[in-house]
Amino acid sequence: MLLTKFDPMRDFRNLEERMMNSLKVSSDSDVTNVTGFTPAVNTREGEYAYHVEVDIPGVKKEDLNVDLKDDVLTIWGERKTKSEIKEKDYYKQECSYGKFQRSFTLPDNVDVENIEANSQDGVLEVVIPKLTKEDKETKKIEVK
Repeated sequence: MLLTKFDPMRDFRNLEERMMNSLKVSSDSDVTNVTGFTPAVNTREGEYAYHVEVDIPGVKKEDLNVDLKDDVLTIWGERKTKSEIKEKDYYKQECSYGKFQRSFTLPDNVDVENIEANSQDGVLEVVIPKLTKEDKETKKIEVK
């Protein structure tokens, strides 16, 4: 018969190990979700454009970045919040900080020159216009 020594802290160590594994920092990226802040995203396709709406409450326009490289739209930034309550019998201050990043591969039929991004009331909306049929047609180039 195999006897195992009882360890009352084993379950806690296993839980801690699982939590640390889920928070591992990727070495290839300096933008990570260590704090667990991943903004919710809604995407939809309209007749003339694609729309990406990102819920980012508490994020200022100055702390947002929207980049396009190799047909990949990347939205990244930082959220910094601070709440402070001063009462006559207690004082409470909470701060949170976190970086976030979301990336989207764009389809072939987008007009990358006219992408617009607007942030208002904690929602970032990125409008990605579609190419029209006239834009998609092959252009004839005169040989000189």
